[in-house]
Amino acid sequence: MSSTQPAVRALADDDGRVARGRSTRDRLLSTARAHFGERGYEATSIDAILNGAGVARGALYHHFASKEAVFDAVLAEVVAELARKVRETGRQQSDPAESLKAGSLAWLRLAVDPAVQRIMLLDAPAVVGWTRWRALDDEHTLGATKAALRQLAKAGRLPAAATDTLAHLILAAVGETALLIARADDPAAAQAAGETAVQLLLDRLLGTAAGE
Repeated sequence: MSSTQPAVRALADDDGRVARGRSTRDRLLSTARAHFGERGYEATSIDAILNGAGVARGALYHHFASKEAVFDAVLAEVVAELARKVRETGRQQSDPAESLKAGSLAWLRLAVDPAVQRIMLLDAPAVVGWTRWRALDDEHTLGATKAALRQLAKAGRLPAAATDTLAHLILAAVGETALLIARADDPAAAQAAGETAVQLLLDRLLGTAAGE
Protein backbone atom coordinates (compact mmCIF):
# COMPACT_ATOMS: atom_id res chain seq x y z
CA MET A 1 0.00 0.00 0.00
CA SER A 2 1.34 3.42 -0.89
CA SER A 3 2.27 5.66 2.05
CA THR A 4 0.18 8.40 0.49
CA GLN A 5 -3.07 6.41 0.50
CA PRO A 6 -3.94 6.94 4.20
CA ALA A 7 -3.36 10.66 3.77
CA VAL A 8 -5.57 10.75 0.68
CA ARG A 9 -8.33 8.88 2.52
CA ALA A 10 -8.02 11.27 5.47
CA LEU A 11 -8.40 14.24 3.14
CA ALA A 12 -11.41 12.63 1.50
CA ASP A 13 -12.95 11.98 4.90
CA ASP A 14 -12.35 15.60 5.88
CA ASP A 15 -13.93 16.83 2.66
CA GLY A 16 -16.93 14.59 3.29
CA ARG A 17 -17.36 15.91 6.83
CA VAL A 18 -17.15 19.49 5.58
CA ALA A 19 -19.74 18.82 2.88
CA ARG A 20 -22.08 17.14 5.36
CA GLY A 21 -21.62 20.02 7.76
CA ARG A 22 -22.51 22.53 5.07
CA SER A 23 -25.53 20.49 4.05
CA THR A 24 -26.74 20.33 7.66
CA ARG A 25 -26.24 24.07 8.13
CA ASP A 26 -28.08 24.83 4.89
CA ARG A 27 -31.04 22.67 5.95
CA LEU A 28 -31.19 24.37 9.31
CA LEU A 29 -31.13 27.84 7.78
CA SER A 30 -33.69 26.99 5.11
CA THR A 31 -36.09 25.55 7.68
CA ALA A 32 -35.50 28.37 10.16
CA ARG A 33 -36.06 30.98 7.45
CA ALA A 34 -39.41 29.44 6.55
CA HIS A 35 -40.51 29.33 10.19
CA PHE A 36 -39.24 32.81 11.06
CA GLY A 37 -40.85 34.25 7.96
CA GLU A 38 -44.22 32.62 8.58
CA ARG A 39 -44.49 32.58 12.37
CA GLY A 40 -41.98 35.13 13.61
CA TYR A 41 -39.04 34.72 15.95
CA GLU A 42 -40.91 34.36 19.23
CA ALA A 43 -43.36 31.76 17.91
CA THR A 44 -40.60 29.63 16.38
CA SER A 45 -39.03 27.04 18.67
CA ILE A 46 -35.73 25.24 18.35
CA ASP A 47 -37.69 21.97 18.25
CA ALA A 48 -39.71 23.18 15.26
CA ILE A 49 -36.49 23.97 13.39
CA LEU A 50 -34.94 20.62 14.31
CA ASN A 51 -38.02 18.65 13.29
CA GLY A 52 -38.39 20.52 10.02
CA ALA A 53 -34.74 20.11 9.11
CA GLY A 54 -34.49 16.52 10.33
CA VAL A 55 -31.44 17.42 12.38
CA ALA A 56 -30.39 16.38 15.88
CA ARG A 57 -30.10 19.01 18.60
CA GLY A 58 -26.38 18.45 18.93
CA ALA A 59 -25.87 19.15 15.24
CA LEU A 60 -27.68 22.47 15.53
CA TYR A 61 -25.56 23.56 18.47
CA HIS A 62 -22.46 22.52 16.58
CA HIS A 63 -23.25 25.31 14.10
CA PHE A 64 -25.16 27.83 16.22
CA ALA A 65 -24.91 28.76 19.88
CA SER A 66 -28.58 29.72 20.24
CA LYS A 67 -31.85 30.43 18.46
CA GLU A 68 -30.77 34.04 18.26
CA ALA A 69 -27.62 32.96 16.41
CA VAL A 70 -29.75 31.00 13.95
CA PHE A 71 -31.91 34.08 13.38
CA ASP A 72 -28.82 36.25 12.89
CA ALA A 73 -27.56 33.89 10.18
CA VAL A 74 -30.98 33.85 8.49
CA LEU A 75 -31.15 37.64 8.65
CA ALA A 76 -27.70 38.00 7.09
CA GLU A 77 -28.78 35.65 4.31
CA VAL A 78 -31.99 37.62 3.65
CA VAL A 79 -30.21 40.99 3.66
CA ALA A 80 -27.54 39.76 1.23
CA GLU A 81 -30.14 38.22 -1.08
CA LEU A 82 -32.26 41.36 -1.18
CA ALA A 83 -29.24 43.58 -1.71
CA ARG A 84 -28.22 41.42 -4.67
CA LYS A 85 -31.68 41.75 -6.23
CA VAL A 86 -31.65 45.52 -5.68
CA ARG A 87 -28.21 45.82 -7.32
CA GLU A 88 -29.33 43.73 -10.27
CA THR A 89 -32.30 46.05 -10.78
CA GLY A 90 -30.14 49.14 -10.48
CA ARG A 91 -27.61 47.85 -13.01
CA GLN A 92 -30.29 47.84 -15.67
CA GLN A 93 -29.98 51.64 -15.70
CA SER A 94 -26.86 53.23 -17.16
CA ASP A 95 -27.31 56.58 -15.41
CA PRO A 96 -26.24 56.45 -11.74
CA ALA A 97 -29.18 58.58 -10.60
CA GLU A 98 -31.69 56.37 -12.40
CA SER A 99 -29.89 53.30 -11.07
CA LEU A 100 -30.23 54.60 -7.51
CA LYS A 101 -33.91 55.36 -8.02
CA ALA A 102 -34.60 51.95 -9.56
CA GLY A 103 -32.80 50.14 -6.75
CA SER A 104 -34.63 52.11 -4.07
CA LEU A 105 -38.02 51.36 -5.60
CA ALA A 106 -37.08 47.69 -6.03
CA TRP A 107 -36.35 47.48 -2.32
CA LEU A 108 -39.78 48.89 -1.47
CA ARG A 109 -41.43 46.29 -3.71
CA LEU A 110 -39.46 43.50 -2.06
CA ALA A 111 -40.58 44.82 1.33
CA VAL A 112 -44.16 43.78 0.53
CA ASP A 113 -43.13 40.11 0.95
CA PRO A 114 -44.52 39.09 4.38
CA ALA A 115 -41.46 36.95 5.13
CA VAL A 116 -39.12 39.85 4.39
CA GLN A 117 -41.24 42.12 6.54
CA ARG A 118 -41.25 39.70 9.45
CA ILE A 119 -37.58 38.75 9.40
CA MET A 120 -35.82 41.92 8.29
CA LEU A 121 -38.10 44.77 9.30
CA LEU A 122 -40.19 43.69 12.27
CA ASP A 123 -38.24 41.07 14.23
CA ALA A 124 -34.63 41.96 13.44
CA PRO A 125 -34.28 45.15 15.52
CA ALA A 126 -35.61 43.41 18.63
CA VAL A 127 -33.78 40.10 18.17
CA VAL A 128 -30.29 41.16 17.05
CA GLY A 129 -30.41 44.81 18.14
CA TRP A 130 -30.43 48.04 16.19
CA THR A 131 -26.65 48.22 15.85
CA ARG A 132 -26.32 44.77 14.26
CA TRP A 133 -29.38 45.38 12.09
CA ARG A 134 -27.94 48.61 10.73
CA ALA A 135 -24.47 47.09 10.32
CA LEU A 136 -25.86 44.40 8.02
CA ASP A 137 -27.81 46.95 6.02
CA ASP A 138 -24.75 49.18 5.71
CA GLU A 139 -22.53 46.25 4.74
CA HIS A 140 -24.68 45.30 1.78
CA THR A 141 -26.24 48.57 0.61
CA LEU A 142 -24.31 51.59 1.86
CA GLY A 143 -21.29 51.04 -0.36
CA ALA A 144 -23.33 50.80 -3.55
CA THR A 145 -25.31 53.91 -2.62
CA LYS A 146 -22.14 55.89 -1.94
CA ALA A 147 -20.64 54.71 -5.23
CA ALA A 148 -23.66 55.93 -7.22
CA LEU A 149 -23.60 59.32 -5.49
CA ARG A 150 -19.86 59.70 -6.05
CA GLN A 151 -20.39 59.09 -9.74
CA LEU A 152 -22.95 61.88 -9.72
CA ALA A 153 -20.52 64.14 -7.85
CA LYS A 154 -17.79 63.49 -10.43
CA ALA A 155 -20.25 64.55 -13.11
CA GLY A 156 -20.95 67.77 -11.23
CA ARG A 157 -24.48 66.76 -10.29
CA LEU A 158 -23.89 66.63 -6.53
CA PRO A 159 -21.48 68.38 -4.16
CA ALA A 160 -18.69 65.88 -3.47
CA ALA A 161 -18.49 66.73 0.23
CA ALA A 162 -22.12 65.71 0.75
CA THR A 163 -22.15 62.28 -0.90
CA ASP A 164 -21.46 60.11 2.16
CA THR A 165 -24.01 61.93 4.30
CA LEU A 166 -26.57 61.84 1.50
CA ALA A 167 -26.05 58.07 1.19
CA HIS A 168 -27.04 57.62 4.84
CA LEU A 169 -30.01 59.97 4.45
CA ILE A 170 -31.30 58.14 1.38
CA LEU A 171 -30.97 54.73 3.03
CA ALA A 172 -32.72 56.05 6.13
CA ALA A 173 -35.60 57.41 4.07
CA VAL A 174 -36.03 54.21 2.08
CA GLY A 175 -35.70 52.06 5.20
CA GLU A 176 -38.28 54.08 7.11
CA THR A 177 -40.64 53.86 4.14
CA ALA A 178 -40.18 50.08 4.08
CA LEU A 179 -41.08 49.95 7.78
CA LEU A 180 -44.23 51.96 7.11
CA ILE A 181 -45.18 49.46 4.42
CA ALA A 182 -44.48 46.50 6.72
CA ARG A 183 -46.62 47.93 9.52
CA ALA A 184 -49.46 49.19 7.33
CA ASP A 185 -52.96 47.70 7.47
CA ASP A 186 -52.96 47.84 3.66
CA PRO A 187 -49.38 47.08 2.53
CA ALA A 188 -50.22 47.40 -1.17
CA ALA A 189 -51.61 50.92 -0.72
CA ALA A 190 -48.69 51.83 1.53
CA GLN A 191 -46.26 50.53 -1.07
CA ALA A 192 -47.82 52.67 -3.81
CA ALA A 193 -47.70 55.76 -1.59
CA GLY A 194 -44.17 54.92 -0.51
CA GLU A 195 -42.92 54.53 -4.06
CA THR A 196 -44.42 57.89 -5.01
CA ALA A 197 -42.82 59.60 -2.02
CA VAL A 198 -39.37 58.05 -2.53
CA GLN A 199 -39.46 58.82 -6.25
CA LEU A 200 -40.37 62.42 -5.47
CA LEU A 201 -37.63 62.70 -2.86
CA LEU A 202 -34.93 61.37 -5.17
CA ASP A 203 -36.17 63.37 -8.14
CA ARG A 204 -36.07 66.58 -6.12
CA LEU A 205 -32.71 65.77 -4.55
CA LEU A 206 -30.93 64.83 -7.74
CA GLY A 207 -32.79 67.39 -9.83
CA THR A 208 -31.79 70.21 -7.53
CA ALA A 209 -28.22 68.98 -7.39
CA ALA A 210 -28.11 68.83 -11.17
CA GLY A 211 -29.22 72.46 -11.40
CA GLU A 212 -32.65 71.71 -12.79
